[in-house]
Amino acid sequence: MRIAIVGAGSAGLAAVRHVVLLLATEDPKSQGKVTEVVCYEKTNQVGGTWVYTPEIGVDHYGLPIHSSMYKSLRTNLPKEVMGYPDFPIPENDKSYVTRTEILDFLNSYCDHFKLRSYIKFRHNVECIEPSGKPEENQVLGSSTKWTVTVKNLETSVVAKEIFDAVMVCNGHYFEPSLPIIEGHDKFQGQQLHSHDYRVPETFANKTVVVVGAGPSGMDLALEISSKAKQVILSHHNRDPIHTVFPENVIQKPDIKKIDETGLTFSNGEHQNVDVIFYCTGYKYSFPFLAKSCGVRVDSNMVTPLWKHLLSVENPTLALVGLPFYVCAFSMFDIQVRFALKFWMNEKQLPSKEAMLAEEAAELKRKLDKGLEKRHFHMMGPEQGDYYDDLTKTVGITPLPPVLTKLHNESSMRFLDDLVHYREDRYKIVDDFNYIQL
Repeated sequence: MRIAIVGAGSAGLAAVRHVVLLLATEDPKSQGKVTEVVCYEKTNQVGGTWVYTPEIGVDHYGLPIHSSMYKSLRTNLPKEVMGYPDFPIPENDKSYVTRTEILDFLNSYCDHFKLRSYIKFRHNVECIEPSGKPEENQVLGSSTKWTVTVKNLETSVVAKEIFDAVMVCNGHYFEPSLPIIEGHDKFQGQQLHSHDYRVPETFANKTVVVVGAGPSGMDLALEISSKAKQVILSHHNRDPIHTVFPENVIQKPDIKKIDETGLTFSNGEHQNVDVIFYCTGYKYSFPFLAKSCGVRVDSNMVTPLWKHLLSVENPTLALVGLPFYVCAFSMFDIQVRFALKFWMNEKQLPSKEAMLAEEAAELKRKLDKGLEKRHFHMMGPEQGDYYDDLTKTVGITPLPPVLTKLHNESSMRFLDDLVHYREDRYKIVDDFNYIQL
């Protein structure tokens, strides 16, 4: 059995780590089950979105820059909830760490488990499609194998490889989601998305409207206020923002329309601005998945999937890491082990009809709660239930409840005190409790 993994970020590394454990050379009991694992990474290093580059636009090979990392980023979650289940981030004197520390951690994880030899760097996956070959695939009794078309960026050689199963770990913070606002094409100033933001000097002495007040919008409004003349934070947050911003930051409602020199808010006020800065999130994007793979993105819901992970049409295709507002690295680890239990035929999948019905029921429940379809993969307070469902279904060790407790409680702190919340320090006491130092 050959398994392909797309991407060597935090999800891809978890995938490589657990598939490697099943190689016949590593585990005699799995003789014949996994014969090869190949991870394709289009850049020259591991880390995915945690790799900072000052470049924006396209890279040396003409490919879109993947990373959305800006230079000064510190985590907006404490490191105590950001590690892998059996590989935590090392202790130090702070809970909120820098992007460099997270990237160093991912490299340590990669080297500790000796994963680099399984990664093909500078290899860009161009297409994944069912192979259409008649041979029997022993995974899940499926007749589907996968043709992966991959380009060696250094030699420009394009090759096609056949795999029994594929884990897609390409992240979901690289394809900007941009709102369509009346008159946006008339604006004579600068418009950019946070994907292309790197340093605050970009906005020196300018009047900037920041569109969106999620974690990134709040962070960046504060950061650029140190250089900008004025920052206008435009949003429709339901949760009140108690943070005391610098004097040159003001809050306004949604933008109704844009003109040549500025914009009009939903309350009728007009404001001239130099820059419209969209902190409006990202879209799920799988440009290499052929339509025949049986997965589509519908209003930013990736479907049809069983448990936000396995393709219902072709269950040997797993899309790792879709849920957000989660303990990400730990979730990746659980999702990978969950998928492998079925691929190794240790567990049996429900019927296609049952999987579709489960997805439909979850969508209805979320819509009935007032959420939009685009929020289908949002977990937040429900993340613990999701992890428990995965672990109980396949009989693997659950995540300690303290992780989701600390995640959910600390993640609201930025609304209360954006300026100082990263000074908070936490210590996990046991599986259920933490203390604030």
